[in-house]
Parts: sequence; structure tokens; C-alpha cells
Amino acid sequence: MIAWKDFYAVMCAMIPLYFAMFLAYGSVKWWKIFTPEQCSGVNRFVATFAVPVLSFHFIAQNNPFQMDFHFLLADTLSKLFVLFVLFLWASISAASCCSSSRRRRLDWVITLFSVGTLPNTLVMGIPLLRAMYGDFTQSLMVQLVVLQCIIWYTLLLFLFEYRAATLMIQDQFPGAGAAAITKFEIDGDIISLDGRDPLQAESEIDAEGRIRVRIRRSTSSAPGSAISSSLGVTPRRLSNISGAEIYSVNTPVRPAPQAEQQLTVRDITFGYRSASPHPSGYASSDAYSLQPTPRASNFNETEVVGTPAWAPSPACRPAWNQSPAPSLVWPDGGQGDKDVGEEKDLSFRSTAKFVEHKEDDQMAIEYDQEQEMPATLVMVRLILTMVGRKLSRNPNTYSSVLGLLWSLISFKWDLDMPILVKESIKIISDAGLGMAMFSLGLFMALQPRIIACGPKMAAISMAIRFLSGPVVMSAASMVVKLRGVKFHTAIVQAALPQGIVPFVFAREYGLHPDILSTGVIFGMLVSLPVTLLYYVLLGL
Repeated sequence: MIAWKDFYAVMCAMIPLYFAMFLAYGSVKWWKIFTPEQCSGVNRFVATFAVPVLSFHFIAQNNPFQMDFHFLLADTLSKLFVLFVLFLWASISAASCCSSSRRRRLDWVITLFSVGTLPNTLVMGIPLLRAMYGDFTQSLMVQLVVLQCIIWYTLLLFLFEYRAATLMIQDQFPGAGAAAITKFEIDGDIISLDGRDPLQAESEIDAEGRIRVRIRRSTSSAPGSAISSSLGVTPRRLSNISGAEIYSVNTPVRPAPQAEQQLTVRDITFGYRSASPHPSGYASSDAYSLQPTPRASNFNETEVVGTPAWAPSPACRPAWNQSPAPSLVWPDGGQGDKDVGEEKDLSFRSTAKFVEHKEDDQMAIEYDQEQEMPATLVMVRLILTMVGRKLSRNPNTYSSVLGLLWSLISFKWDLDMPILVKESIKIISDAGLGMAMFSLGLFMALQPRIIACGPKMAAISMAIRFLSGPVVMSAASMVVKLRGVKFHTAIVQAALPQGIVPFVFAREYGLHPDILSTGVIFGMLVSLPVTLLYYVLLGL
């Protein structure tokens, strides 16, 4: 039975965190102390320094030679089981569907896996469970944090990059022609296919019909590519590739004084709109900040100052028998042609822009039935390259790996960290929890709605987060014969609110960011009573 002093201890650990969150919320929503630009600066500090240093601090103090393998095995089994069930459902339901439907199944696999299995263990789990069950739970939570950062977030990033690569290939190399691609060459300054960089594809076809594709940063005029004329296809202009507008620049061949300014019917360009006002070659701060760059819309904007850029006009409907006319967009947002099509934003705070047309969807479905993909090895090499580059710009990757390496060295040879270094890390890590919650409050205040995905979808996601997650975790814990306080700890940590990193990925790649945003914001509000309820029920 839970005593009142135990309940009070839990509240003493959690109320200060929620105080920081609501203080930030009121500072923006009611008192207007912080502007959106200032909030972005606070979030960048949290993403680049506070949370990585906090993660390093906890991991470096954890003894890796005393890992609780039963607890880790239970957590791993629960995630693998959820992933297996989701892929099984996707495979069975998509067996008789077209490529477009199969892609949507993959979208839901990624989203449901994020919602159901990736909680906010670092910020919420450590203080909550330490207050509930004792200091030993901090070591358990740190072990889960290491697995999340090194394994599960990497797997999630792999799925997102696979989805982005698939969409890119379907839009740029539709039909059977994509099967002839034998190699992708990606320029070194390209971090990801997530839709935050303006990119362009160039292709070469050898004598045997094999295609080699080079992906590089886009310019206002693209070099000619042989793929359109060789395959006889016109790529679709718009796509829901993550945070991107995909278009082709198709104009008749005209004499030009300079070769680099000539646009031909062979030019295939896929352009991405950045979600931040600065060039996104350095992706770590944007990729792991807790809120989108505040602005009403990024449509008809460009990052190149003083230079016009080619962009699609909503008035140009995608068609298979004619090329859409491009419109010239200047940096001030003006446009030569008046937009006459109605555009509907289908995702919450996503950088992607979609145009809904029923006949276009029907054409896409008929077209996707004949879509082929490159060889498995080619796709794996492409995705691993992009995942590696993305992780290399993530400060949490370095904090987790360095913390694990130091813990291995220090506990193996009984070495202590120098006082100068230890205190420097401690002064930042001590502020990490409070600043992380403060940043969450800023994020909440900047959103137009707390429940962005609608009440029905919010109810489903909350049920998955707070009901199915603990149920699957309890079953996995029973399989590995986890008992007592560790069994209770496993269930409560599975009922923690939605993790922040999955939401950031969802926003970057334009995949259900409204659902993940609701999971972060609304989940934080309901998680405390839900976890306290589990705490009381497990203590009976």
C-alpha cells in the first residue's frame, strides 16, 4: 500500500519540473516576455548543450559492468514485439494494395512505433521513478537511455530515411526505370533526404542501361539529365516527401549565352524547403530543437538572398501528358503568376505542402502499381550513408557514445574524472532538467492548439501510449521473469509521456507531426496522473 509520504515524495520530485514548464508557457502565452525568436534561441541552447550534457552526465556515472540484462531484455522484447506486429499488419494488409497504399502502411508503422514504444525516459523517467522506487532506478533508466540513443533512435532514423528515399525514387524515377539504378552518389555537404535542403538529382546511363544517380545541392538552374529522355517519363511535380515540394523544371530548349543557365526538358530537379531561416548544412541544432522555427508559412520563400529560384505554382496541376509551367519566386515572396489553386495544409507545423485533388490521387494509384525499386543493396547503402551523416550532426550521439566510453574506462580501471572537468559538466547538467522542461513549455505556448490532430486521433494515440505500451511491457517482463519493484518500474516507465526526438523526426520528415506533437504536449499534461495511478495500483 502506498503511504502518503511516498505520494508526497513523488509530488516533490515532479512539481518543480511542471513549474518550469508552466512558467515558460505563461511567459510566452500570457505575459509576452519571450518572442518566438528568443524561444528559438533557448531551444537551441537546450538541444545543443543542456540535454546532451545532461545525458553524458547520467551515462558517465552509470556502471556498464552492472547492467540489468533482464530489465533491458524485457524492454527490447516489448519494442521488437510491437515492431513485428506492425510490420506483419502492414505486410498482410498491403499484399493486395498498390505501392501508394503500401507506403501509407509504412507511414503508420513508423508513427505507431514512435507513439507506443519511445517514452521520455531521460527528462521525465529518471526523477519520477527515483522518487517512486528509489535511487537504483536511475541506473535502470540510464541504461534505457543508452539503448534509445544508440539503437532505437538509429532504427527510427533508418525507417524515416528509407521512406524519404522511396518517395524520392518514386517521384523522380517512376515505373520500371528505377530498377536500373545501380549506384547513388551523394555530395558530402548533403546531410539527409529529410526535406530540409534544396537538392537536385543528376543521372547517367551507361551502354548497358544501368543508371548512376548523383544527388547534390540544387541551384536555380539544373544541369541536364538523361533520365527523362531515356525513360520517357515526366516526374510528378508535387509529392508528400518529407517537408518537401518536388517539382520538375520542364521548358523547351532555347539558345542560351551561358551553358549553366540553360534549362531543358531533361532537367529533373527535386527541391526542398528548409524549415529554418538559415542554411541547413549544419543540422544538429535544428534537427533536435524542440519547436519549429516560428513563422506562419514557408510557402513561396527562398533562402538565397537576391537570387530568384524556380518553384512550382499551385496553379499548375500535375499531369502525365504535359509539363507544368514553373513560376519564378523572388526572395521577397512575390510571384509572377497569381496562384489560382487552393492549397490545403495537411500536417501540423510540417514543412510539406500538399494539394488535394481526387483525380490526381487516382492517377497516382494507377501509376504506383507499376513502380519498381533499385536493388536492396543499393537502397541499403544509400540509407546507411544518410543515417550516418545525420547521426554525425546529432550532439546526443556524441554525448551517449562518449559517456558510455568514459564509464567503461572509469569503472574498469577505477579512474575519476578530473575535478575541473567534472564541475564544468555538472554546472550545465544541473540546469539540464529544468531547461528541458522550460523548453517544452515554450514549445507548448507557440503551438496554435494543444490537441493538433483532433480529439479522435488524440484519444487513440493516448490509448496506445498509456495503455498498450504498459500492457506489452508487462507481458515482456513476465516472459523474462522480472519480478517485484523492477517489474513495477518497467510498467511505469512504459507509461511515461511521448519522447521528444520522435516528434522532431516526424516534423522534419513531414510524417504525422500533428500526432506526435499532441503526444508530447497533451501527454505531458496527463502523464503525471496516469503514472500516479499505475503507481497506486501496482502498490496495492
